[in-house]
Amino acid sequence: MQTLGNNIGKKFALSKLLGLFTFILTAGLGLASGSVRAEQHIIPAPLAANTGAEDTERNVRDRDDKTLTPENQPESRQDLHITKTIRKAIVKQKSLSTDAHNAKIISRAGVVTLRGPVENTAEKTKLESIAKKIKGVKQVDNQLEPKTP
Repeated sequence: MQTLGNNIGKKFALSKLLGLFTFILTAGLGLASGSVRAEQHIIPAPLAANTGAEDTERNVRDRDDKTLTPENQPESRQDLHITKTIRKAIVKQKSLSTDAHNAKIISRAGVVTLRGPVENTAEKTKLESIAKKIKGVKQVDNQLEPKTP
């Protein structure tokens, strides 16, 4: 009878020990994988230093109140429609560069301002031409900046 009691006690203790071991192992794995995930989001210092924005001067210039940015786009239906229609027409032109597809378009009372870098003067002219063809556009202020002539 005493042997049976000892065996049950040993099994109970072993069960507790196994449960504790499983808990520690699981927690340790959780902590280890958590720290790995956190490291995936860290950019090494040498890479971060070499990724400076090429257009920093333009961004500084855009901070004053004299330069139109997309934030100056009025919420009128007509202006929003003009901007949307110009954007769609530009994006359809697969021959244009990514810069041209991402040009800033600001419509205010039918006056369209185009801003940002484009690859060359041909793209600058093409974007202006597209904008002028859109119904409701009264004038185009082409401030696009070609990277090459």
